[in-house]
Amino acid sequence: MGMSAPCPSPFNMAAYVLDPAQENPSKTALVIAGLSKAKRWRFGEIRAHVSAIAAGLLKRGLEPGDRVLLRLGNTVEFPLAYLGAIWAGLVPVPTSAALTVPEITAIAAELRPALVIAGDGVPLPEHPAPVLTEAALHDMQGEAPPDMGDPDRLAYIIYTSGTSGRPRGVMHAHRAVWARRMMWDGWYALRENDRLLHAGAFNWTYTLGTGLMDPWARGATAVIPAPGTEPRQLPLLMGRHDATLFAAAPGVYRQMLRHHERLATPKLRHGLSAGEKLPAALREAWAAATGTEVYEALGMSECSTYVSANPARLAPEGATGYPQPGRRIRVGPQGELAIHRSDPGLMLGYLDAPEETAARYEGDWFLTGDTVAEGPDGAITYLGRNDDMMNAGGYRVSPLEVEAALAAHPDISAAAAVEHEVKPGTTVIKCFYVAPEDIDEESLFAFSAARLARYKCPRIFTRIDRLPANANGKINRTLLRNRPPDSA
Repeated sequence: MGMSAPCPSPFNMAAYVLDPAQENPSKTALVIAGLSKAKRWRFGEIRAHVSAIAAGLLKRGLEPGDRVLLRLGNTVEFPLAYLGAIWAGLVPVPTSAALTVPEITAIAAELRPALVIAGDGVPLPEHPAPVLTEAALHDMQGEAPPDMGDPDRLAYIIYTSGTSGRPRGVMHAHRAVWARRMMWDGWYALRENDRLLHAGAFNWTYTLGTGLMDPWARGATAVIPAPGTEPRQLPLLMGRHDATLFAAAPGVYRQMLRHHERLATPKLRHGLSAGEKLPAALREAWAAATGTEVYEALGMSECSTYVSANPARLAPEGATGYPQPGRRIRVGPQGELAIHRSDPGLMLGYLDAPEETAARYEGDWFLTGDTVAEGPDGAITYLGRNDDMMNAGGYRVSPLEVEAALAAHPDISAAAAVEHEVKPGTTVIKCFYVAPEDIDEESLFAFSAARLARYKCPRIFTRIDRLPANANGKINRTLLRNRPPDSA
């Protein structure tokens, strides 16, 4: 693939994102969409708030490079604080409001923040850093020029769970937002007049990037559901707010379609899916319900998305899509996907972990840990994480393939496959499934055998009330692998 256009220098991520505010300050930038009412903010208002917050933070004695821990809910204060800190040259660290006191205390101990910005009811760390309430953000006045500088300097840190389950800080440069322009055509088909409704929370990088930063940088309107909105209520908000694009994780699509056979979304052009593999049956159900396509993307916290389908280039059946124009990726002999270190969206590294960072590289290639198959035309099919791949009789088996087969069962609403050790040195595939009642194992094996090669078929089936998920809604296979046999 060709190289992307270089990021301008000097550069400030927040100033770039809000640049359209100078041309069209009265246009609606953000809608927090509730069932009874909606709150709206214009581009000019957002930009003025961000500049004032930057000035206020600097007046408190913070200096460029200081880290600001964000403990905020799904409210407008989240993007205001996030961009205000970046505008001032500070380093915001968005975190999930669902984290407990012990979890956020462990992060704060590593992070050493100079300030914590706190929302109502969000657990705070046991840490000596001063705390600023979200209400105080609105009392800040004045203006500050954006802190312009090297696009390669640190802009923000996000936390993601590694294979060990320990959260690790991913450091991103200001240029990361410039790299997202490759998604505008490569995935979204994003236009200035779009109204993009994203179903996630602000602290999730998928929402923060796809739901806010990209629409704003393009001059489009972002629509975010108010806290407490349920998936079944999203079609109403899509129709009410004339959403032209909808973005969510597959689990949200699944929950919506469980409640609606048809969706009245007359302005919707298409949907966007990321976070985990989108099952073909779910894609087909969405098309039947809306008359539109849903385009999938593959990415990670360390680099956002880099493979996707789009209206101009559909993915072949079963595939995720193609490398976005401007991306340089490689598929290794064992199927591991890698990204060239020249990609402007690639992280600077893991916080205080140079050895762990170096271990992710093979020469100039960053190893994603994703296993894929590459088609003759360059199409990429996602098979799963390296650490999720299963060994069955010497064959590597993707859990996604097994799960897709079982999900086709009329009585199964969700399924997850993991490798299970039955005795030292001997493993089989075990399937957890969600269903109203237990299903006979012999019939499940026969159902699997009709759709999968024998070595791919689960040997153990366990009904479960719900599949465990992490904060982003992805199946937590680590918990399933470690689950005691007699757990309810």
